Amino acid sequence: MYRPTFQNGLLSILYGVGSDPLQFWAKKTSYGHVKRVVDDDLHSLVVEVEGTNVSTTYITCPGDPTKTLGIKLPFLIFVVKNLNKYFSFEFQVMDHKNTKRRIRASNYQSMMRVTPFLCTMPMELDDGWNQIQFNLIDFTRATYGTHYVETLSVQIHANCRVRRVYFSDRLYTDAELPDEFKLYLPVQKKLKPRPKPIVSKPVEKKGKSKKPGTDLGLGLTPDIPQDSEEASDPQDQPPEGESETSSVASAPEE
Repeated sequence: MYRPTFQNGLLSILYGVGSDPLQFWAKKTSYGHVKRVVDDDLHSLVVEVEGTNVSTTYITCPGDPTKTLGIKLPFLIFVVKNLNKYFSFEFQVMDHKNTKRRIRASNYQSMMRVTPFLCTMPMELDDGWNQIQFNLIDFTRATYGTHYVETLSVQIHANCRVRRVYFSDRLYTDAELPDEFKLYLPVQKKLKPRPKPIVSKPVEKKGKSKKPGTDLGLGLTPDIPQDSEEASDPQDQPPEGESETSSVASAPEE
């Protein structure tokens, strides 16, 4: 899709506020939904992907399975909201050996596994909105010892809310990003302070507020052991049981 075009700076493939954010995406839903909603924290439109089974409710880009993204920019950034449910996403890259490598991250795995064609890893998200950044060059070299060439596809599974997915030529500071790429949260109005008592000085309560949209870097250890034989698709099963804030989701079966 993007291979013939000049690629530099920022390249967005999903933006929840756009007129048709899933124009180049395909949707698959089974006992779930993919729709646009107004997020309570952002007071803005986002794409919500929710389902009882992680593997059967997802969106994938490009929507045409015969096409590939062909994006060569080395950084992939997801801006997603943690719904405190099972969640996973994956993307496929091509390296200099013309080998397709698939990388999957999920919040229900406990360990990392690497096979010749698939890498699965655990992922931990903060409450609320998160910014997940992948350095595709370092990731491909550390995991497979090869050179990253381009990204072929991106797939986002239930359960999450997506504000934006984009590629960049480097990591930009918040001040450098265009306004439409920033994650804004509504500013609360400051209350007028009460008059100070004449006799005693009011006690100020100190506390640190958690910054929304905390960046989440997924690091790797360079010497990751690889399996000698390719596994059929080592997707860990999510833990059994259901908490009050989590829905039961089975592992993807492909």
